[in-house]
Amino acid sequence: MTYCVGMMVDEGLAMIADTRTNAGVDNISSYKKLHVTEVTGERVIAIATAGNLSVTQTALAMVAEGVRMPGSDTPETLETAPTLFRAAQLVGYCLNQVRQDLQPTVEADALKITASMLLGGQVKGGKMGLYLIYAQGNFIECGTDTPYLQIGELKYGKPILDRALRPDTPMSEAVKLGLISFDSTIRSNIAVGPPFDMIVIPRNSLHGDQRRIETDDPYFKDLGRRWSEALANAHRAMPDPPWMAEVPPFRPSMTVVG
Repeated sequence: MTYCVGMMVDEGLAMIADTRTNAGVDNISSYKKLHVTEVTGERVIAIATAGNLSVTQTALAMVAEGVRMPGSDTPETLETAPTLFRAAQLVGYCLNQVRQDLQPTVEADALKITASMLLGGQVKGGKMGLYLIYAQGNFIECGTDTPYLQIGELKYGKPILDRALRPDTPMSEAVKLGLISFDSTIRSNIAVGPPFDMIVIPRNSLHGDQRRIETDDPYFKDLGRRWSEALANAHRAMPDPPWMAEVPPFRPSMTVVG
């Protein structure tokens, strides 16, 4: 499994993806799940993948080779898509195509193959956007009410983003919240782990700054330690439930042996 998050705020877009893959507790490895297409000064498109690696890898390979969409004879790629919306259509079409091609085999072997992607970025002349693409090829767009999208093991990192991330959150703060959501996730789920790949795309810059956060990254380790301490201090500072004063204190029974 994996965990990926995209956060779109007024200053721009940040996307983070882990790299852990596993086929059982004794077969764990790493695989890059954040893929970036950039044409300097013209476009930057980042795709984070979750789910079956063969499905997502094949779909991305199809897009790279060129896709002839229904009703069109001209192959299109992420480098030629006229808009970010069109790029999401291309990826969704290929993801669904791979799913349909595998369906007979999957059904015969009684397997469940899931896959999803986050696609975000900006194409010159268009607005910045972030989409969640499902295995069926359909997708949804990130909005201002909830300025983030997640795929994979999302439940552990979701609460911090729900409570703290807003459209006007500064980009540095958004990245911090995203990393805290990863720290919370890896503490509760061994299927998610470092290193993490991250890209930050300032709005209208048409350029992305990429970074890999390794297991021993000093900032990430310090952030996790400080977050744990802050949570511990916060719950200790809160008042005890008033009805607990009525509960008699626990006194262990004494057993006399003789």
